[in-house]
Amino acid sequence: MTTLTNDELFARARTVIPGGVDSPVRAYGSVGGTPRFLVEASGAFVTDVEGRRYIDLVASWGPALVGHAHPEVVAAVQEAAARGLSFGAPTPAEAELVQEIARRVPAVEKARLVSTGTEATMTAIRLARGATGRDLLVKFAGHYHGHSDGLLAAAGSGLATFALPGSAGVPAPIAAQTLVVPYNDRDALAAVFAAHPGRIAAVITEAAAANMGVVAPASGFTTFLAELCRAEGALLISDEVLTGFRAAAGGYAQVLAEAGEPVVPDLVTFGKVIGGGLPVAAVGGRADIMDLLAPTGPVYQAGTLSGNPVAVAAGLATLRLADDAVYARLSAASDALSHAVDAALDEAGVPHVVQRAGTLFSVFFGAEVAGGVPDYGTAQRQDTAAYGRFFHAMLDAGVSLPPSAFEAWFVTAAHDEDVIGRIVEALPAAASAARQ
Repeated sequence: MTTLTNDELFARARTVIPGGVDSPVRAYGSVGGTPRFLVEASGAFVTDVEGRRYIDLVASWGPALVGHAHPEVVAAVQEAAARGLSFGAPTPAEAELVQEIARRVPAVEKARLVSTGTEATMTAIRLARGATGRDLLVKFAGHYHGHSDGLLAAAGSGLATFALPGSAGVPAPIAAQTLVVPYNDRDALAAVFAAHPGRIAAVITEAAAANMGVVAPASGFTTFLAELCRAEGALLISDEVLTGFRAAAGGYAQVLAEAGEPVVPDLVTFGKVIGGGLPVAAVGGRADIMDLLAPTGPVYQAGTLSGNPVAVAAGLATLRLADDAVYARLSAASDALSHAVDAALDEAGVPHVVQRAGTLFSVFFGAEVAGGVPDYGTAQRQDTAAYGRFFHAMLDAGVSLPPSAFEAWFVTAAHDEDVIGRIVEALPAAASAARQ
């Protein structure tokens, strides 16, 4: 183990890595301070380079469903690695992983494995355009679907106008193929279809938004969305990269079905949990659409590391461990912790709202959002400075939260009563810091 501190490692990293990190949120830009450089994880805990141990509520942004370094997942990875790291050829376990996904998600008749969530959503959009012969895509403001050019689009000046680039390096003509509307707004969605009749290939939506904080779809909204797409000849792409096998055993689609809203999208994207901590993602859905992919169809997609045997082994082991008992523990931990956070902030007189989507939740600070957050415009009005104070107080107490107010919190099956109790003990001081 290195003897360098977090500060020293961050300074060194900044000399050779843009911003010192390989994914922007890791830089602590939203909360300030120095990111923790982690060297070990086990169960509900992570350890930084200075030897400090934290209760983890990031869980690698979801995939540590059964806890970090679960012995059975580690053993599966070691066994697979011993047989070879990559073959560039089909392996038996690829179909096994797809069968496990399809067993849990009725919308998936066939699926293809890729390496990242960005690749999965990019492929889904290409499929939708190939299937419909149309070019335009509709997405919701505040929903994140990876960093491919067409999805880094910002809303235009009107509800049904073409989008503008949301990042430097994205050509305006590419961004203009994406139409951005407010989330949970039926009128805006209807208006965008009316303004572009017969031109919209698909609507892509997070099954429940988890990249602007957790914002679940309003009751009936997903059904409305599916029916509108069907009536207009467009496809519905449900992005379950964050919620898939996280929000519930069958993803957020299961949560919707249990609430009396059984929606079957045309295409679904997955990531995070299906890799168990290693890079695997997937796009799946109707067989007739999926068969448009090469080599059976005209829509091209390929990847040397797609279906990597070591990553597939980790995903299979994780999903097979994720039984009813695991989801019961996740649900109990999410219930206990979200209620405790809510109570501590109430006790301290801190305006806020805690929002849930299955086992995912997040906290929005500020009087302007305390009545609830239905969309990105409202989420942007939260008090991010208060979250930063809360974050650092929890970090000082040995609890690692997501380093941004716009992220979901993740528990694992290893977050038992003792772990939750230790988090609860840290909440009053953190709530006081947020108030100040």
